[in-house]
Amino acid sequence: MALKCGIVGLPNVGKSTLFNCLSNAKAQSANFPFCTIEPNVGTTSVPDPRLEKLEALVNPERVMPTTMEIVDIAGLVKGASKGEGLGNQFLANIRETDAILHVLRCFDDGNIIHVDGSVNPIRDKEIIDIELQLKDLDSVEKKIQSLARVIKSGDKDAVKENELAHKIKEGLEQGRSIRGLDFTQDEFDIIHKFNLITSKPVMYVCNVDEDSVKTGNAHVDAVKAAVASENAEVMIIGAKIEADITELETYEERQMFLDELGLEEPGVNRLIRQAYHLLNLQTYFTAGVKEVRAWTIRKGMTAPQAAGVIHSDFEKGFIRAEVMKYNDFITYGSESAVKEAGKFKVEGKEYIVEDGDVMHFRFNV
Repeated sequence: MALKCGIVGLPNVGKSTLFNCLSNAKAQSANFPFCTIEPNVGTTSVPDPRLEKLEALVNPERVMPTTMEIVDIAGLVKGASKGEGLGNQFLANIRETDAILHVLRCFDDGNIIHVDGSVNPIRDKEIIDIELQLKDLDSVEKKIQSLARVIKSGDKDAVKENELAHKIKEGLEQGRSIRGLDFTQDEFDIIHKFNLITSKPVMYVCNVDEDSVKTGNAHVDAVKAAVASENAEVMIIGAKIEADITELETYEERQMFLDELGLEEPGVNRLIRQAYHLLNLQTYFTAGVKEVRAWTIRKGMTAPQAAGVIHSDFEKGFIRAEVMKYNDFITYGSESAVKEAGKFKVEGKEYIVEDGDVMHFRFNV
């Protein structure tokens, strides 16, 4: 399941620095706008301490964590929705992502130029929000025009889509992003097919200085207040600190550095996990001597659908799933012990997979 989070923000807010910390790829980082011209794409592992415990228990030949793609999208500017800067290209890149990590500069530093001359994360947020909303408004107006032709043929689905499209248009004209509008989950499922940018889940990443990384600052407080009515998350991170951590060679050095700052783990670990949950994802495991592996699924998936993530044949020929809960497997120490304790389950096609399930699928094609 290839999933992408796009990092967006105005120029010089710390996007590429954060991307470098998140990803195995290396984006150029410089003190001027449009440093990143093509979107940089990198793959990052989703930190999961459960994998280490499974590895210790099973002693497999290899361990495969679940991954996520991170896309560093060049800095947007005013007028991007009309093609200013490299606007059309940037907006197309955002459209291809599953969720948005919106980086906001929440630190003061006279040595780092701000594209608008002063630090104001609320203004910065609104600049990008407006550009994305304008692009969506243009898209939904075209959608309404195309639906008008289909409605004449009596298509009931088109009538419902048209109703939703007009409601979206009205919200966008009021300066509201789609994710903040009042729709049911069924309606959002229909809207998802429209592929509009402001319907995507968003996390506002407040990039702060070292002194503010634990408790935030006035800029962060302002962001939290500004997005309170949105269906969005806010996270505090110090991109410069994260960059310093990645420069340290050993685990021990990184832990010492984190201890000095009073932090339990790197902020990027929290960011990746939060992005994972932002996308409504969860993990199940397969565990054998050849491989211990984490698999990404959407919450609410059935056992056959989860099996299909491994291979489509597993879903087509699904017979049953053999399931152990992660905590039971760790507590009892082996599959046979889990069986003896009566905790080993055989589940059918209706079973809804839970986060942390250790699974083995039986299938026949």
